[in-house]
Amino acid sequence: MSTTDGAGKVRTEEKRVLHDTARRFHPSSLDFVNFVPKHFVWQLDGKVATITLNRPERKNPLTLESYAELRDTFRNLVYADGIKAIVLTGAGGNFCSGGDVHEIIGPLVDMQRNGDMSGLLAFTRMTGDLVKAMRACPQPIVVAIDGICAGAGAILAMASDLRYGTIRSKVAFLFVRVGLAGADMGACNMLPRIIGAGRAAELLYSGRAMDGAEAERWGFYNKISEPDAVLEEARAMAKSLAAGPTFAHAMTKRCIHQEWSMSIDDSIEAEAQAQAICMQTKDYERAYEAFVRKEKPTFDGN
Repeated sequence: MSTTDGAGKVRTEEKRVLHDTARRFHPSSLDFVNFVPKHFVWQLDGKVATITLNRPERKNPLTLESYAELRDTFRNLVYADGIKAIVLTGAGGNFCSGGDVHEIIGPLVDMQRNGDMSGLLAFTRMTGDLVKAMRACPQPIVVAIDGICAGAGAILAMASDLRYGTIRSKVAFLFVRVGLAGADMGACNMLPRIIGAGRAAELLYSGRAMDGAEAERWGFYNKISEPDAVLEEARAMAKSLAAGPTFAHAMTKRCIHQEWSMSIDDSIEAEAQAQAICMQTKDYERAYEAFVRKEKPTFDGN
């Protein structure tokens, strides 16, 4: 056995031990391979998972239950070591029409009539927890948007990392149209960072829709695709991310999120620490060795 072979076997054993140790802290019932959610479609293709909102007859509205199941799914993705990127989309030519009028807004109005402030606050905090879970999961989220993307649907798009849309899509933060503030689920914090404060204020005060061209021009969309290609292009991007240095991608996502509330000096220090941590990974070593050999690096996410 050569010295190189021996070192490789040692590294493989070290990796196995570290993996087994990490899994000791995972929820015992977690199984994304056989995961069958009740309120959306889950598809796992290698390292990429696709979540499809699947009520096309009503343009894929959210319900109290689907909010909660999405929240719990994104929370548990923290423990999904084999999943490296997420695609989020909707069925039937639309992304999401927001909260279901009959299954969400009606019950909330009943709470208001009954003076149930604790129930209203429990709901609004639960919806905010979905956005927190999306931002906290280490996997980049690529959203594919066609047709209607309104209300809570626009928030899901906003909370994703990369947004692929179509020219015929309509993105609207509709809260003001039902007598609510535009300040919903982090919109007043996140949307101005994506498209600018003035443009965000216009959308949040008026509730009007951005069409696909405007969403691309304002920087809300990373790319405009044809309707029959938007999902596959989003998946191609997700697969590309999943094939890259995924530990480093997760670190990038964490820094983007955490540095919103930091000073420049604190951000520079945070990124110094982040890079020092990434420099301890084998992916960093692999990239160097591939550069020396004038080859394309193959990353393993560790």
